Amino acid sequence: MGIFDFFSKKKKESLDQGLAKTKEGVFKKLSRAIVGKTTVDDEVLDNLEEVLITSDVGVETTLKIIERIEKRVEDDKYLGTKELHGILRDEISSLLEENNSGDAVLDFESELPHKPYVIMVVGVNGVGKTTTIGKMAHQYKKAGKKVVLGAADTFRAAAIDQLQVWSDRVGVPIVRQQMGSDPASVAYDTLESAVKTDADVVIIDTAGRLHNKVNLMNELSKIKRVMDKVIPNAPHEVMLVLDGSTGQNAFEQAKQFTAATEVRSMAVTKLDGTAKGGVVIGISDQFKIPVRYIGVGEGVEDLQVFYRHEFVDSLFG
Repeated sequence: MGIFDFFSKKKKESLDQGLAKTKEGVFKKLSRAIVGKTTVDDEVLDNLEEVLITSDVGVETTLKIIERIEKRVEDDKYLGTKELHGILRDEISSLLEENNSGDAVLDFESELPHKPYVIMVVGVNGVGKTTTIGKMAHQYKKAGKKVVLGAADTFRAAAIDQLQVWSDRVGVPIVRQQMGSDPASVAYDTLESAVKTDADVVIIDTAGRLHNKVNLMNELSKIKRVMDKVIPNAPHEVMLVLDGSTGQNAFEQAKQFTAATEVRSMAVTKLDGTAKGGVVIGISDQFKIPVRYIGVGEGVEDLQVFYRHEFVDSLFG
């Protein structure tokens, strides 16, 4: 086994372990949904709908999947557990592919479209935002890229200190000011430092409060305007971090942040601790925004690029 095969196998094992609770929950519910059945009738479809909704796929996405399955089984009414798993896997993969919500993203090794490439990270407190930034920094650095962090969440001293811990742990520089400083000023200084040091990637942390929409929009817009003065068109990406274990609350947070700013990618964390991994499918479908990363464990390597086919295969394989 070559070194790349080894790392690929480790990532697959990490993904399988991270989705184990969701997979177990889905399989158990599916088995109950079709017990004693040999055809896909209205009762099976109703039960399947309940399985998907209670797995936090979301109502609208669930109805799309049910409609697709109805069309698939119009001619062949025979049903077994294996067949239903296969149909579900195919239809969910197709849905994600049609929404372009999977592989059309940058992995950590890819050539960046801008230098420095500026990522502004948003999300509420407690979703794993700062941890995700730290893990991103680690993986970009491991891929040979020079990274600078910006501690623009100046609302809480703990947020600045937490990002400092990750900066020290990963071994990448951080730009920070005192608690209560202007977040836009921190972002400005971070980009200036990145330009001077010829950095490849800049990751800016922002305050994790759920403001009302107007205040949130104003604050994020100010940060973006200031960054644009240093690097035209920065930030190149606004990434929303969501906690997958919160299920439908993640949908609500996605609605608020996408209404307040132009979110271009998402990271869904904490999938290893929940049976609600179906939320990734629903969020991908409903918001038409690529899910770039998923968190499937506590290790620095457990932030994985979201590849839709690998995700669905792991869930239904």
